[in-house]
Amino acid sequence: MATREGTWAYRDAHDDFARTFFRRFGDGVASSIGVGTYLGEPTDERDDEYYGAIRTMLSSGVNVVDTAINYRHQRSERVVGRALADADIDRDAAVVATKGGFVPFDGERPPDPGAFVQREYVDTGLVDREDLVGGQHCIAPAFLDDQLDRSLSNLALDSIDLYYVHNPETQLAENSREQVYDQLEATFERLEERADDGDINHYGVATWDAFRVPADHEKYLSLPEVVERARAAATSAGNTATHFRAIQLPFNVFMADAFTVEAHEGPDGPQSALWFAHEAGLDVFTSASIMQGRLATEMPDSVEAKLAGESRAQRAINFARSAPGVTCSLVGTGSVEHARENVDAGRYEPLGADAFDAVFER
Repeated sequence: MATREGTWAYRDAHDDFARTFFRRFGDGVASSIGVGTYLGEPTDERDDEYYGAIRTMLSSGVNVVDTAINYRHQRSERVVGRALADADIDRDAAVVATKGGFVPFDGERPPDPGAFVQREYVDTGLVDREDLVGGQHCIAPAFLDDQLDRSLSNLALDSIDLYYVHNPETQLAENSREQVYDQLEATFERLEERADDGDINHYGVATWDAFRVPADHEKYLSLPEVVERARAAATSAGNTATHFRAIQLPFNVFMADAFTVEAHEGPDGPQSALWFAHEAGLDVFTSASIMQGRLATEMPDSVEAKLAGESRAQRAINFARSAPGVTCSLVGTGSVEHARENVDAGRYEPLGADAFDAVFER
């Protein structure tokens, strides 16, 4: 897994970036730009493109790679594993994150997805039917236990640095918030045990809507409550401190809710997800940094004028990693050309706090 010595040595070997490019993560450091692996068809050709892009970034100064077992039907995890093994980076220098929650297919979409889930997961006892939401999502402890083992195999790793419970708000379609919190606490307890066993270093929650919507929204989950459930899980597992370390949520020029929506109760009143996470000592990894390519072609002039970078994509990346409390902004990277462009965004300084705040002044 990533270590203090390994990540700091990697940083020292890549010292040609702007001052705040590497940021604290645990007792080590993480690059503030990371590789995302969500998009793309489940084909061998796309695997090859991802392999080249991931290997390029990991060899060039980016030491964070993010994936999920369901991305491209397990292909993304598998290509991350190959690229990590072949890139010019030591294992203890790389921060590898993956997620579990959506029931994954295996390599391709089956002709009858429902029959596949029934046969492979329900009939085998890996998933209890009552825990399965929408025929595709489960966060029960036994299921994520199985998924973590599969992810370790796909990635060809002995340990994962950051394991996320993936989009738990999906469960709200059929369960109450209290039921979802209870399920998270039970799963967190199992992840605490897996951390004690050395299979993961940290865990967290990766979301799309949960932490950036108002408290009365149907997909809202309280970040303070999630943190409390993680603390309770650590106590139940016999740990003096929790391994709950990070959250992931979307953040970009057009999706700035994590900074602007104050929906989480802090010591002095409601706070945004970013501010609450910062004060709670959580790392924040942002997704959708260039909004699946949209921000490479479109950005408000008033915002773009404040950002540094040769290309619009670079300026979008630098906006995302300018937000307070952000450890790393993830960028989907499917070609070597885009990989080099994304890496080079880190050679420019992000916005300072005052300049970032000014973007939201009216």
